[in-house]
Amino acid sequence: MPPLTAIERFFERLLERPSARLFRARLQPVQLQRRIERAMEAERLASADRTLVPNRFVVHLNPVDLDGFGEMTGSLASELADGALLFARSRHYTLVDRPRVDLVGDPTVERTDIRVIARFADPISGRVGAAAADDVGGAFGGGPSDTMVFTVPRPPAPRARLRVTVAGGAARNVDVDGTDLTIGRAADNDLVLADNRVSRHHGRLTGRRGTLVYVDLGSTNGSRVNGVQVGELVLGEGDRLELGDSVIVVEAAGDGP
Repeated sequence: MPPLTAIERFFERLLERPSARLFRARLQPVQLQRRIERAMEAERLASADRTLVPNRFVVHLNPVDLDGFGEMTGSLASELADGALLFARSRHYTLVDRPRVDLVGDPTVERTDIRVIARFADPISGRVGAAAADDVGGAFGGGPSDTMVFTVPRPPAPRARLRVTVAGGAARNVDVDGTDLTIGRAADNDLVLADNRVSRHHGRLTGRRGTLVYVDLGSTNGSRVNGVQVGELVLGEGDRLELGDSVIVVEAAGDGP
């Protein structure tokens, strides 16, 4: 994180948050937008000919604050993503794909606080290369060259063997090859867990930049890795993923061919 960004965040926490908690001021969309912009700036990667910035933002809010947006919650994430794109265009930053914003209710976040996790994500299927660039230009006017969208070289897909024990039952092995693998109680998941404490669509395993990543999909009872609750985490050999009363252990992990 750049030093100036760290200083800015320090004074923001020192001055803004205590007063906001004191008066219980409602969060405004513009506050979320500014935090997303700061996260984009903090995580940018500069090279000789371009500055690459994150294109996926997960905004963690206290559930009370999230509920405070009421009926606009459904469209807010899309509006914030549009704002992130405009911000990137105005600074001639490079995006792997059109920005996406997810809003998450997180009880570990204090009231009126905002926690943004920014990351680089692979292009959405069907929207890579020129197609994605045309969409960016068409949505906001101007040519696609205003904000470059390009395809990042893809590392080998991670492969892993998982040992799955459902609610204290018999264990079984599951091999993953880096493609998305959805996990949950519903029958339409790739890995179905017959566990009443597991949500219908609980989480997803996916390959990202040569790593195996677990993403919680807003489950009711949450996800824990090695005893710690997580929303998204890169998994390695020996990690223990707990979903409800079921356990998934990464027994072996490595790159694909």
